[in-house]
Amino acid sequence: MIRFKNVSKIYRPHTVALKNINLHIKAGEFVSIVGQSGTGKSTLAKLLFAEERPTKGELVIGGWDVSRIRRGQIPLLRRQIGVVFQDFKLLQKKTVAENVSFALEVVGASPRRIRELVPHLLRIVNLEGKAGRYPRQLSGGEQQRVAIARALIHRPKIIVADEPTGNLDAINTHDIINLLKKINEFGTTVVLVTHNREIVNSLRKRVITLDKGEIVSDQEEGRYRL
Repeated sequence: MIRFKNVSKIYRPHTVALKNINLHIKAGEFVSIVGQSGTGKSTLAKLLFAEERPTKGELVIGGWDVSRIRRGQIPLLRRQIGVVFQDFKLLQKKTVAENVSFALEVVGASPRRIRELVPHLLRIVNLEGKAGRYPRQLSGGEQQRVAIARALIHRPKIIVADEPTGNLDAINTHDIINLLKKINEFGTTVVLVTHNREIVNSLRKRVITLDKGEIVSDQEEGRYRL
């Protein structure tokens, strides 16, 4: 599903964000990428959804060679990868339903398809009663659930969640993590990038620890000890 082979990412002039990463994530896994600030977690996430490309090495995602992908192919790759960010990245002048449907409109989906799929996704994230509200009318946890519904719009094989609970309180954090677990149970691969020790230790899933841009630990049902 996801394979890093000797991947390095170097920012000019000499900043090494990732160094010789070798990693295989199988289809259907739930993997936490952890480490302190500045260890390369977000850079690794950006490589996964092709916001950045490796400086060296090979990165293959679901048959796509991201290290050599053409610019015109990136939108096709991203339909296989749903992304959830810490700051939600919602369109403030669009309603909940419009935020979720926007990605379908961009690719020319029919109005009928949009009418069918958007309510279904809002039910999954338990927001079916708030389709007509705007982001400013929602709590942080609700905004993140809208973002997750939007990430699911193309039925992606992979969800990359980059610090998805960083702006949330403990209760909303618990809800978002449970939602990601639910999505994973349906067969979607989930890559969770986080520095939250409590989340990682409660999941009891695979944990990959980065330090100074290198993998220093890779444990099944691991714990975050740094």
